[in-house]
Amino acid sequence: MPPTILWFRQDLRVSDHPALVAAAAEGAVIPLYILDDEGPGRWAIGGAQRWWLDGSLAALDASLRKRGSRLLLRRGRAAEELAKICGETGSNRIHATRCYEPWWKAADKQVAGAAELVLHDGNYLAAPDSVTNAGGGRYSVYTPWYRKLLERMPPALPLAPPDHIEAPEQWPASESLSDWALKPTNPDWAQGFTGWQPGEKGAWRAARDWMPLAGDYKANRDFPSRPATSRLSPHLHFGELTPRALWHALGERDDPGVACYRSELGWREHGINLVDQMPGYGDWPGRERFGTLAWRYGPEADSDFAAWTRGRTGYPVVDAGMRELWQTGWMHNRVRMIVASFLVKHLLIDWRRGERWFWDTLLDADLGSNAMNWQYVAGTGVDAPVFSRIMSPILQCERFAMGDYVRSFVPEIAHLSDAEIVAAHGQDAAVAGYPAPLIGHQAARARALAVWEGLRD
Repeated sequence: MPPTILWFRQDLRVSDHPALVAAAAEGAVIPLYILDDEGPGRWAIGGAQRWWLDGSLAALDASLRKRGSRLLLRRGRAAEELAKICGETGSNRIHATRCYEPWWKAADKQVAGAAELVLHDGNYLAAPDSVTNAGGGRYSVYTPWYRKLLERMPPALPLAPPDHIEAPEQWPASESLSDWALKPTNPDWAQGFTGWQPGEKGAWRAARDWMPLAGDYKANRDFPSRPATSRLSPHLHFGELTPRALWHALGERDDPGVACYRSELGWREHGINLVDQMPGYGDWPGRERFGTLAWRYGPEADSDFAAWTRGRTGYPVVDAGMRELWQTGWMHNRVRMIVASFLVKHLLIDWRRGERWFWDTLLDADLGSNAMNWQYVAGTGVDAPVFSRIMSPILQCERFAMGDYVRSFVPEIAHLSDAEIVAAHGQDAAVAGYPAPLIGHQAARARALAVWEGLRD
């Protein structure tokens, strides 16, 4: 029999991999990854994700080689490259993990029209379309959706990886990972990414290191200076470990910290639930009325946006967050909310510009989470607070003791006390080299509320 093709996408692991287990049970397997920058269009993976992908694919190839196989690499449109592989090998059967982003769903339809495509659930606690109300309807609001999800928990036990993967008699030609040049070189803006270890082994090492902190997750997760967050989001996005494996690794604990963390796993999955129902959620507001909101455009808005991306707004916690993002490829979740709210409410800049910046600079950039969280903060989403809810960077910095966090990323004001850092939000800190605020807090709030009132009229 001709070999079976195992099409890897956002499932770069060998453990708890239903598609891999099924393919290996059928005989010879050709593990394949296709770098498709055409199918996703404007949602092709960003620069930071490419850095991660390089390491993750290398780690996956090493794991496959330990089992007698290896990873085949191709670049181009997924359906076209799969058709070529089928033609070269005589194979007509493809196993893959189901994805819910619109470009992957489109690719699945194309592939299924030319070959036998077998899709497996495996990247989520539950398939998004399986969490329904009594009438079979889908949820768009998180709280009832999560309650229904909990009724199905715990998830099935994770699958063990196969000890051996049968190789084909002949391997098709493969491209070289180094030729893809996924890592930046001139300039190498990823020099600060040193704290990450892409790949399945790195994922589990990070998970084990975090587990002792899980009990304090609820109490400490909003304080960026405290080691509370798991930082597993990039590993989850690339499918280097599964949510169900992580769920079971936490055991049967029901303390507040673990319960809170599990709810955050649910929040992540709610994002893909929304995208599965509304494929354009990354481009269009969930509430139609916001399609006419008077966002700022033009040279002045562009200048403000550039200052925001560089961490030069004059608001210390905002600047710390944006610099953390650029330097490390990640940002603390509480700070993500603050910087997003600042862009949308203080600067009145369209949330989609911020969403696109995050897409290119976040290691964990995920369509569902990114779109949902930006629309949540902007008040445009189907499950979001009202637009008039405006976060105060001043109060956030003080309430969550962000002085040390700010000092870590904004050295110009590292000599200031906690109280002085808090007071500098919306005020000129009068520190050489540190910018004056783009706009005062009260003035920004008044401008945003005026725009909101105009939308309501």
